[in-house]
Amino acid sequence: MEKMLEHVAIIMDGNGRWAKTSGKPRSFGHLKGTENVRNIAIRANDHKIKVLTLFAFSTENWKRPKEEINYLMGLPDVFFKRYLKELMKKNIRITMIGDPDAIPASTLAVLNKAISETANNTGMVLNFAMNYGGRDEIVSAVNKILLDKNITTVTEESFEQFLMTRDFPDVDLLIRTSGEMRISNFLLWQIAYAELCIVEEAWPAFTVDIFERVVKEYQSRTRRFGGLI
Repeated sequence: MEKMLEHVAIIMDGNGRWAKTSGKPRSFGHLKGTENVRNIAIRANDHKIKVLTLFAFSTENWKRPKEEINYLMGLPDVFFKRYLKELMKKNIRITMIGDPDAIPASTLAVLNKAISETANNTGMVLNFAMNYGGRDEIVSAVNKILLDKNITTVTEESFEQFLMTRDFPDVDLLIRTSGEMRISNFLLWQIAYAELCIVEEAWPAFTVDIFERVVKEYQSRTRRFGGLI
């Protein structure tokens, strides 16, 4: 019997380096990576995965050149103009985690429109982490708890209710592309017992066949959660 995959998270790494090896500008890699979001989301939906969380833009990515940041912030508009109708037909719901305050108003409007238009969909959740950092999320949760006069004791369960992912199950499988062996401040609480898979292929080259291979590998693992099986 196959193990249930409820929540898959992906650190979509290597767009710029992939483009450079092809003699293309970094923007070309980001565009191809955006197109690949559609491919992997559709395949994940076919697997009846409940939540697919994609690390689209981190709190640290603001350190990049302004020109690249501006390009990245325009990609949600490109993505949803091309694929929102298809995602709607697949009953996929769009959500976002992260701090919206620093995201440009035009980008935020595009994201909120997609979230609103898919709000009644009941299939897989395609969750974009935008201006997201794991430490930032945890600190934000702690500050909210400190302001709640009704809380005297904090448990893991009560703490999770203050996280941005409170409506989602914990991550079962964390995938990182481009061979980098780092978590990069992504979903630090939620990946406590996630299975990790690092693939050498950069995100634009991460095909549905590779995704199938990773899912199959996950199915072959034994998850002990600290116990003995």
